[in-house]
Amino acid sequence: MDSFWDYVWYTIIVFAFVAYLIVLFQILVDLFRDHTVSGFAKALWVIGLVVLPYLTAFVYLIARGRGMAERSMRAQQETKQATDEYIRQVAGKSPAEQIADAKALYDSGVITQAEFEQLKATALGQASAGQTGMQV
Repeated sequence: MDSFWDYVWYTIIVFAFVAYLIVLFQILVDLFRDHTVSGFAKALWVIGLVVLPYLTAFVYLIARGRGMAERSMRAQQETKQATDEYIRQVAGKSPAEQIADAKALYDSGVITQAEFEQLKATALGQASAGQTGMQV
C-alpha cells in the first residue's frame, strides 16, 4: 500500500465484501426457509449467487424483499411462542397453584393441618432450611 488512498480503497472493498456476505447469508436463510419455492428454483438462485453474486443478490432483494421480511417476522414469532411454551413447562406451578393443591389434599383428608401448613410455607418460600419435606 503506497498511499492513503490505497488504504481508503482497501477499506471500501472490505466493507463491500462484508456487506455482501451479510446479504448472502440472509438470502440463503430466507431461500431455504420459504417452503413455497421449489428445489429447482432454489438451486437456480444459489447458482446465480455463485456465478453473478452482486447482480443476483440485488435481483433477489428486489423480487422477494417484502416476503423476506414477512417470513423473518413469522419465524421470530414462532420462535418466541416455542420459547414461551418451554418456559411455562419448566417453570412449574405458581405458589397459588401449589397452595390450592395442598388445600385440596387437606380437604380430602390425605394430609394433616401441620402438613398443609408446611406445604404452604414451602410454596411461599418460607420453609426453614432444616425441613426437607413432608413425611408420608
